[in-house]
Amino acid sequence: MPRTDRLDSLFRKEISSIIQFELTNSEIGFATVSEVKIAPDLSVAKVYVSFLGPKKDSSIEALKRCKGYIKRELAHRISIRKIPDLEFIIDDSLERAQHIEDIINKNKK
Repeated sequence: MPRTDRLDSLFRKEISSIIQFELTNSEIGFATVSEVKIAPDLSVAKVYVSFLGPKKDSSIEALKRCKGYIKRELAHRISIRKIPDLEFIIDDSLERAQHIEDIINKNKK
């Protein structure tokens, strides 16, 4: 398994844990880290997050404001030279899949 794949998995696990157990920002709500993709040069980590509820935009903004804290916690938990910059992205793949399924079911009728 390539190094970036191992780091993707480790970062996903650790960021999920930080968001779930350590962040007390009520704006974030229930968030699930679905995927993390780290650039090969380890400069940026794209963190794909899905939210339960309608306030996705305010939730992602709240996460962006907590980015410094999350990076600091990652630095304590993961021993790599430099923690990549975190870029939080709303993962709407579940809604898109549901929309496609609705269209297919509608066309079957």
